Amino acid sequence: MEVIVYILRCSDGSYYTGLTKQEIEARVWEHNAGIYDGYTSKRRPVELMFHEVYDRIIDAIARERQIKGWSRRKKEALIALDYEALPALSRRGSTRK
Repeated sequence: MEVIVYILRCSDGSYYTGLTKQEIEARVWEHNAGIYDGYTSKRRPVELMFHEVYDRIIDAIARERQIKGWSRRKKEALIALDYEALPALSRRGSTRK
């Protein structure tokens, strides 16, 4: 079973991180259609910025929680696939601006 961890950019510029077992395009469509009442329902439209695929749901849940705890700058480095910048952007290692 594949599980996808994803980051959406909302219309207000904020980021939403989630996970799904369905096709990512279908899940993004659900967010944009406002099918579920939640964070993105009042921040539409949303745009898919990043996604990763996992074979085990436990790994996907751990990754989703990790990303949700990150700063905006660190999420943006991940979206840009700038993996080298991630350690420097940890809360302990970064200066907040």
